[in-house]
Amino acid sequence: MIHAFFLAVGQLFDRPVLLVLVKSLALTLLLFLGLGVGLWFAMGWLAGAAGEWMGHGAGAGALADIATLLLFVLGWWLLFRAVAVAVVGIFADEVVAAVEAKHYPAAHAAARAVPLGRSIAMGVGSAARTIGYNLLLAPIYLMLLVTGVGTALAFFLVNAWLLGRDLGDMVAARHMPYAQLDAWRRQTRLRRLSLGAIGTGLFLVPVINLVAPVLGAAMATHAFHRGREA
Repeated sequence: MIHAFFLAVGQLFDRPVLLVLVKSLALTLLLFLGLGVGLWFAMGWLAGAAGEWMGHGAGAGALADIATLLLFVLGWWLLFRAVAVAVVGIFADEVVAAVEAKHYPAAHAAARAVPLGRSIAMGVGSAARTIGYNLLLAPIYLMLLVTGVGTALAFFLVNAWLLGRDLGDMVAARHMPYAQLDAWRRQTRLRRLSLGAIGTGLFLVPVINLVAPVLGAAMATHAFHRGREA
């Protein structure tokens, strides 16, 4: 998996991969910009209603601005991974195809392009699973706070598992029918967990987290094909 990481880094500035990086970053930032604007209007409306009720319009407006900023930062921290992976999932086929064309030409020739509709469905499903599982496990995360490291460890493992599944599916979708995916996932649990762990670690590093989804898709391609060759 470390070798796959360095191969992915080496191809990061290849034109097809770089183009996906630019497109996915632009769309991700646009979505968060929309979230920020929506929050600003929503908090402004709440501030106006509270100001009329309390008679302190200026103070309510200042609190609304602070609340908007805090909620945006919290939303970025909590949702960036889910949104970024969902977005790159839309373009992942281009990354996988570029890696296969360079390193696995025979597999590339036999691959099927993933339809845009399925790519979008996989991206939305990825985001829904990430948000849903983490919300479902939030009470456990809170209980583990008393251990000092339990919350961080549980959060990391859960998200590594989820990310490994998502990245693996991006590649497998080109090479096997949908009905075979469950069996393939069962056979590759440890490999996908390792892939997800490295990807999740990349998301924790400022600046590097911006390229983590594209690097993850490239790494997943190497992991998939080297696993088949083993």
